[in-house]
Amino acid sequence: MPPLVSVIAGSKNDEEFLEPAFSILRDFAIPFEFKVLSAHRNTDRLFAYIEEADEQGVQIYLTAAGFSAALPGVVAAKTLRPVLGIPVPVGPLQGIDALLSIVQLPSGIPVGGVPLGAHGPKNAALLAAHILALHDEQVASHVAAYRKALNSG
Repeated sequence: MPPLVSVIAGSKNDEEFLEPAFSILRDFAIPFEFKVLSAHRNTDRLFAYIEEADEQGVQIYLTAAGFSAALPGVVAAKTLRPVLGIPVPVGPLQGIDALLSIVQLPSGIPVGGVPLGAHGPKNAALLAAHILALHDEQVASHVAAYRKALNSG
């Protein structure tokens, strides 16, 4: 089954940080793929990948970036699909710069933002699931079960 969610990171070092997102996507049976593509170092490859992913049916992009967090905005500029930016807690400001870069993008090409730190990847995957649940009953049932489990604890 082709991926419905694409998780893109600017660095291979971000893969471990993104594991909570991968876990949610696996638990909800949402097909996804993970790519390392930098907005700065692999621009042409990034653009080609987005075009290909859109054609193959990717519905949502989760983009992890630190520092200036250019990746979410660049991906959003190249697709009509929803893009969620995940700030990576790196550098001297531990991701505050990335968070601000994501949530302060100018109007016109929106990017959704999630919290800084460990909650970011998990919430990004949960938001992706909620969006997909609008048109996918299987995902909707996973979202409902997850929410029920939250309320029973």
